[in-house]
Amino acid sequence: MARDAKTRPRRYTPFGASIEAGKVPPGLYLVATPIGNLGDITLRALETLAGADVIACEDTRVTRKLTERYGITTPLTAYHEHNAAEARPKLLSRLVEGQSIALVSDAGTPLISDPGYKLVRAAREAGHQVTALPGASAVLAALTVSGLPTDRFFFEGFLPPKQAARQKRIAALANIPATLVLFEGGSRLASTLADLAAILGPRTAAICRELTKLHEEVRYENLDALARLYANGAETRGEIVVLVSPPTEDQRPDDIDALLKRALSRVSVKDAVGEVAVATGRPRREIYQRALSLTKDDENGTR
Repeated sequence: MARDAKTRPRRYTPFGASIEAGKVPPGLYLVATPIGNLGDITLRALETLAGADVIACEDTRVTRKLTERYGITTPLTAYHEHNAAEARPKLLSRLVEGQSIALVSDAGTPLISDPGYKLVRAAREAGHQVTALPGASAVLAALTVSGLPTDRFFFEGFLPPKQAARQKRIAALANIPATLVLFEGGSRLASTLADLAAILGPRTAAICRELTKLHEEVRYENLDALARLYANGAETRGEIVVLVSPPTEDQRPDDIDALLKRALSRVSVKDAVGEVAVATGRPRREIYQRALSLTKDDENGTR
């Protein structure tokens, strides 16, 4: 007679060899999965995915490609931003019952730009064990291959989709003395690069597209050149990470006049004052007075 699914040996198949996995102890396991190349998975991750009671994932269709590749039959359940409020209590109930849950994202390390942190917080507050299984990360892969400084970096994630909000946020990031790491979709890449170039100036930047995949591409140029390149139709399909170098001394937005001149070339005085006030932390009244002086000089032909 066939054994019950709960007692049937759990297995995974790396390198063509079927290996039995022990049952994973109760708790929540944060498992990093490949960002593209399915070979970028750790043996510990495979053993945990095979031995857990359930795998919680953003899209079961995406995760199933990974589990089928390695012969893992653990049940999958969806957990993403659209069903999190309903799905989270069910996952917590499983933890109360003594089950083990492997949490994965569609690609890379879970909790990076996804709602997983709320589940982790709730699990910890309830006294459940939470364990991280490190591995692939688009942020770190892009940072290391970009050629930009790695001693300090600031992960922003996705910028706002609407231009006004995006420009305001870029202005707020302008003074951070670290490499900026951003995610962006292909349809918005050209407009985002145009805003980055207009506000941050000609800083060195890198566009990392389809990392670890067949058509991996890394472009390294200044923001002005990259903005022109993608405005002219460079390929934008796939997953994209944008990295921008820290400001040099002459690029730091402490120079209010330089910031204002750049902003005034794109937007109204009011919006320019708002951007520069956010970027520098200086009072709006002070920035406004300087903007009026600059526009007056411009009208008189002295600038």
